[in-house]
Amino acid sequence: MPAPTFEELFRDCHRTAVHLESRDAYMKSDPVFVDWQAGQTIDPAERWGSWLSIVSEAVSRGIEVRRARIVSVPVSEYIRFEYDVTAGLNIAAGEDVRWLSRRNTTGLSLPGNDFWVFDSSLVYVNHFDGEGEPTEPELTEDPEIVKLCGAAFEAVWSVATPHAEFGPY
Repeated sequence: MPAPTFEELFRDCHRTAVHLESRDAYMKSDPVFVDWQAGQTIDPAERWGSWLSIVSEAVSRGIEVRRARIVSVPVSEYIRFEYDVTAGLNIAAGEDVRWLSRRNTTGLSLPGNDFWVFDSSLVYVNHFDGEGEPTEPELTEDPEIVKLCGAAFEAVWSVATPHAEFGPY
C-alpha cells in the first residue's frame, strides 16, 4: 500500500503536526532551488501553492504545525535557500519554524532520519539518498518510534531559535 499523501495526512490530523529536518541539502535538482541559485525571485504561492493550501487549511482547523531545522553553521547554500523562502512559504502557511545549529545537538538523542509526527501517534519518516533526493518514505504507528521521534522533536524545539531571530545566516 502506498504511503498517504501529505494532503491526506493533514486532512486526517486533529491536533498537531511536527517536522524535524536534519540535512544540510535536499533535492539540489529541484527547479525552484536551481532558479533561486540563478538569482530568480521565488514566489512561494506560485511555486508551492498546493503546500500553502494544505497547511493553511490544517492551521485554520486548529492544527498546530511546527517545523524544526537542524543546520550546520556556516549554513550550506541549500539552507540559505530554505531560509530565504521560509517566511513566504512555511510561516505564511501558518507553520511555526525554528532553527538549531548542529553544534548544539551533541547532547540530544536524535533519530537518523527526518520525520513528521502527526497527532503524537503516527510517524512519517523521510528517507533520502546521499545526494538528498527522496526515496521511499516509511510510515509507522509503533509506539516506541512515535515516542522517540516526538521526544527528539521537543528536545530540539526547546533549544532552537525562532525563525525571526535566526540569520540571516
